[in-house]
Amino acid sequence: MRPVSPSRRTVLAATAAAGAATAGTAKAATAATAEEPGAGARPPATAQPPDRELRALLREIDPARIEATVRTLVSFGTRHTLSAQDDPARGIGAARDWILAQLRSYAATSGGRMTAELQSYVQEPAPRVPTATRITNVLATLRGSVTPERVYVVSGHYDSRVTDVMDATSDAPGADDDASGVAVAMELARVMAGRRPASTIVFAAVAGEEQGLYGAAYMAARFKAAGTDVQGMFTNDIVGASRADDGTSDPYTIRLFAEGVPTSETPEQAATRRSVGGENDSPSRQLARFVRDTADNPATGMRVRVVHRRDRYRRGGDHIPFLEQGYAAARFTEPAEDFAHQHQDVRVEDDKQYGDLPEFCDFPFVARVARVNAAALWTLAQAPGAPREARILTAALTNSTQLVWARGVEPDLAGYEVVWRETTAAEWTHVIPVGDVTSHEVDLSKDNVFFGVRAVNRTGRRSPVSFPSPQT
Repeated sequence: MRPVSPSRRTVLAATAAAGAATAGTAKAATAATAEEPGAGARPPATAQPPDRELRALLREIDPARIEATVRTLVSFGTRHTLSAQDDPARGIGAARDWILAQLRSYAATSGGRMTAELQSYVQEPAPRVPTATRITNVLATLRGSVTPERVYVVSGHYDSRVTDVMDATSDAPGADDDASGVAVAMELARVMAGRRPASTIVFAAVAGEEQGLYGAAYMAARFKAAGTDVQGMFTNDIVGASRADDGTSDPYTIRLFAEGVPTSETPEQAATRRSVGGENDSPSRQLARFVRDTADNPATGMRVRVVHRRDRYRRGGDHIPFLEQGYAAARFTEPAEDFAHQHQDVRVEDDKQYGDLPEFCDFPFVARVARVNAAALWTLAQAPGAPREARILTAALTNSTQLVWARGVEPDLAGYEVVWRETTAAEWTHVIPVGDVTSHEVDLSKDNVFFGVRAVNRTGRRSPVSFPSPQT
């Protein structure tokens, strides 16, 4: 039986009250100084405050351990993809073996829930790979206890480079790019190993990024070939420094790059998008909104600045192969980069130090980036999955909106919420609970606003929003 739809006046009155409550929260937030976490932009109506379990997890993230990881990776001299793979002290092989040993030590505390392994293949000659080269990812998988088939991935790349991308012998410390991202993934593996996420989390250190995203491409293709339900992927690439090239510092902001029009969009999907909109509602944009919902708050100490593009100009990261396979993915990068400390030979020139050295990293900042990742990943893994088969019924021309979706399989599923916003708004502004149903009618015109649906479990955790497609 279809639930009775409230009147348009009732809907608007209820959401106005919710908006007033959100505005009160925002007013309190903006009373803080700009240096304090949580200050600034009004939180979305869909925001999810961290619970006690998540707060305890975030407190365990340790800047000193992150620093130790970065400095150890730097100590291998170079981690260039084409460097030595069998030298125990120098080169990418030494780094690979150390990362694997660390992840295995974390797995030993998991009661059998976490495993660590190497994922290797031989890359035949290609641009930036002159001879057949073994490329190896290092993975730790923490298996979910309730819905293990649902998977989330967090990564950093452990290869490094200097000015000449083909120079495999010079020292290439790669502290910021990207020992910092590897340290984030490894620290999350450490603090989550002893916990029981409902869904599966994969912590990855990938190789071949600087030569052409080879390791991540192989990992994403393996997931796709196996039919793995990867519902979200984050890469952390250049997340080590809070100081820009002009000396200004922004230690409480992290950028999150998320594409709008999906890389994997089909011609049919493109035609639908052009007809009804949705350029700002790809799965990756919903994932980015979820990060703001769960991780832009005082518990992480960070502001998440979502950037509406796939990556920076002339740059690309390990989220792109996942986008190409049709997975939702996004990239974390520090707020403003200092290019003298990326892709540079280590040298002093005109009294200026060049090179990607650990002395230019801000390790408390990296720890806060790790907390942002942890808040989003843990909530994703504990919450229900985003609703599937979300549709807007369009056969009848009416001034109301009929939404339908498929019920999720989670045993603790409690129900659903319908969200909406003006077509010009970046964030969801209205939320109403609709119960444990698979359809709902809202007395608002589908022509005037964008709608979405999200799932809620019995502990109150919410899924990312699913953007409905039209169904005639």
